[in-house]
Amino acid sequence: MPLDMDIREQLIETVRRFVAERLRPLEAQVSEQDAVPDDVTEEMKQLGLYGLSIPEQYGGLDLSMEDECLVAVELGRTSPAFRSAFGTNVGIGSQGLVMFGTDEQKQKYLPGIASGEIITSFALTEPEAGSDSANVQTRAIKDGDHYVLNGAKRFITNANKAHLFTVMARTDPEKAGGGGVSAFLVERDLPGLSVGKPEKKMGQQGAHICDVIFDNVRVPAENRLGREGEGFKVAMQVLDRGRLHISAVCVGVAERLIKDCVEYASERRQFGQPISNFQLIQGMIADSKTEALAARALTMETARKRDAGQSVTMEAAAAKYFASEMVGRVADRAVQIFGGAGYVADHGIERLYRDVRIFRIYEGTSQIQQVVIARETLKRGG
Repeated sequence: MPLDMDIREQLIETVRRFVAERLRPLEAQVSEQDAVPDDVTEEMKQLGLYGLSIPEQYGGLDLSMEDECLVAVELGRTSPAFRSAFGTNVGIGSQGLVMFGTDEQKQKYLPGIASGEIITSFALTEPEAGSDSANVQTRAIKDGDHYVLNGAKRFITNANKAHLFTVMARTDPEKAGGGGVSAFLVERDLPGLSVGKPEKKMGQQGAHICDVIFDNVRVPAENRLGREGEGFKVAMQVLDRGRLHISAVCVGVAERLIKDCVEYASERRQFGQPISNFQLIQGMIADSKTEALAARALTMETARKRDAGQSVTMEAAAAKYFASEMVGRVADRAVQIFGGAGYVADHGIERLYRDVRIFRIYEGTSQIQQVVIARETLKRGG
């Protein structure tokens, strides 16, 4: 539900100060140690960041999509690893449960998710099912009052810390595509479930992705999420919301980079004057600012449409596509404006350049967003 304007401003200001005063000074440390400090994680729990999208009755803040996006923009002004620590609880790891869970499932899990006591993960991607998300091969075979899961998931965010996985598995091997896939709430401590070591990544050190293996894992039938065969529907609706959240984060990173560029260009002198005086530098700043403003406008407009109950599958894909591509271009220009200083680690520009690259890949690659945008546009007749 939308926040009162005064409360909204208080929340945004609180997050803004937390980012500026607490998180940004730790960026280099988190990157070097590949870990977010435990005390910072506890502070994020106390601020309610783990429960931004969880209904109030379960202890969350129950933010509207617009309010969540405004908070996500502020969180984008620091290393994305910090947001990733609780991002699955806010988005893909919890929203299937919020949208499709039974009252009993919600009562059991959502309070812990909102407080951060329960960390969630969304287990969809497999070695042969990434962009082709309907090609899930992990099997879930009904056996009495349980389903037996076998298979492997890949690149699962926060898997090494997760207590609860939303798992997509094929319950009908005879039915091709998404129609044979169901969703399950799978607890970490079930026998047969194992998690691999965190992958070494190009960027976003401090945010971890791992393989998750299911070897005859017996999941109670009561932990199926939605009806049998609805898993793909669950996944797609969860991703609609997640794509808007990521779009807002991209806007925040871009705005931070633009501010850094303006400050540096105003101080850095060449040929006897600040480089901000040179029109080719101004051109890069102008392009970055224009694209960031456009991404913000598209993201917020789409968030408001979703809050109004409209279908935003196409618009969410367009926002994620544009915003993720935009922040990549802004980061590239930032390296160029900083020159040699942008290529070394001192200013953090090269780190953000690497960090933002994943935005064009996860929660649907740019190419998948293009497919969704075209498909939905054709459905609507233009």
